Amino acid sequence: MSEKELAIITVMGKDRPGLVAGISRVLAEHGVNIEDISQTILQDMFSMILIVDLSASTVSFEALQEALAREGNALGVKVLMQHKKIFDFMHRI
Repeated sequence: MSEKELAIITVMGKDRPGLVAGISRVLAEHGVNIEDISQTILQDMFSMILIVDLSASTVSFEALQEALAREGNALGVKVLMQHKKIFDFMHRI
């Protein structure tokens, strides 16, 4: 079994139907597994954080970033993705 290649994805914007479906569809289309997911709505603002495994992805990290950004634009939300190792390093105490 290969080692997991984890990434953190954040999604933020005005709440509307289809946000979770749109982002998860892009991930599934590219062979990316969702390891953990948390989402909340504060008044009408949507926020979601995902930890995903890229080890079986059918596209490069950069191509997946672009696909998620395109979907985010279509949905009216901002989508950011970074490697978990970089995220952990940036947020260590």
